[in-house]
Amino acid sequence: MYNHYIFTSQRLGFRNWANNDVPLMTVINADIDVMEFFPATVTRVQTEQFIERMQDMFATKGYCYFAVDRLEDGAFIGFIGLGYQDYDAPFTPCTDIGWRLDKNFWNQGYATEGAERCLEYAFEDLKLQNIKAIAPEINTRSINIMQKIGMKKQSDFLHPKLADDERLKHCVCYEIGASR
Repeated sequence: MYNHYIFTSQRLGFRNWANNDVPLMTVINADIDVMEFFPATVTRVQTEQFIERMQDMFATKGYCYFAVDRLEDGAFIGFIGLGYQDYDAPFTPCTDIGWRLDKNFWNQGYATEGAERCLEYAFEDLKLQNIKAIAPEINTRSINIMQKIGMKKQSDFLHPKLADDERLKHCVCYEIGASR
């Protein structure tokens, strides 16, 4: 079990990424159900690059999409956290909140619990003032979590990184402020 958590919630531990997370996250990224609302699954090399970006982001920003373990048994469940986004959109640059969990851990409240704890960390520890969340408008599961954690819809937009994907390019942006 990993003991150096940056913070915890009732059932989850949030930490920076380690190299031994690569094979576990690669399995999650290769699952077509998990990646349903992305253009494609993600390879091992792409997963390694993602983890390196998250380590760098944590070093410079104090946050990232954190590696998350279930506290009761140390099981790695995926990521939940904060990411700096600067693609071309009316609301960027911004810090967003996101999650990607192994489907064996879906429908147990982990994404909602983890997202709520990440908002607390963002506002109370990092003193950020506003957090966004972005999803394709067809991703109702993620939008439901955004609403559960108190986020409000800000806008609809065409995601520039998904411009060639007719199914995914229509996205929504939700937000929540520090004053909540």
